[in-house]
Amino acid sequence: MKINGIDSAKQQISQHVAVCINQASSYFSRVFPMPDINFKQRGKIAASAQLQKNTLRFNPVLMMDNLPRFLNEVVAHEVSHLLAFQLYGRVRPHGKEWQALMLEVFGVNPKTYHNMDVSKVVGRQLPYLCACGVVHLSIRRHNKVVRKIQRYRCLKCGEILQAA
Repeated sequence: MKINGIDSAKQQISQHVAVCINQASSYFSRVFPMPDINFKQRGKIAASAQLQKNTLRFNPVLMMDNLPRFLNEVVAHEVSHLLAFQLYGRVRPHGKEWQALMLEVFGVNPKTYHNMDVSKVVGRQLPYLCACGVVHLSIRRHNKVVRKIQRYRCLKCGEILQAA
């Protein structure tokens, strides 16, 4: 049976998660459980860690477009979240414990956010106005504004965004 591109990428990610878990187990002289892995992350998020469930979720669209970065950065980033929780309990998501794991265990620069091209995964956006001009909100955020659940401020001028 021939393995297609997405299956091969999923296999590589899963294998690299196992490598990272084994590396951490050796570093701490402690066995860490292998997390469940799925490829159901959506939107602009490359991946996420569900701490209590010991699960890693990877975005298949971003993974296929950025497989080397997933293997070199994203996997270690997410495994470090799980390890920080298992070692220290509830700590700041990108705090000193997580940063130390990234640097000391995996030798990876502890970047908080990715700068991958997300044009393939960005959903519908709606225009809002502020003193700076037009700002686009996702349909989810727009619906929260319409239902009067949430208001959003411009990150530059601080003004509350108004529907265009």
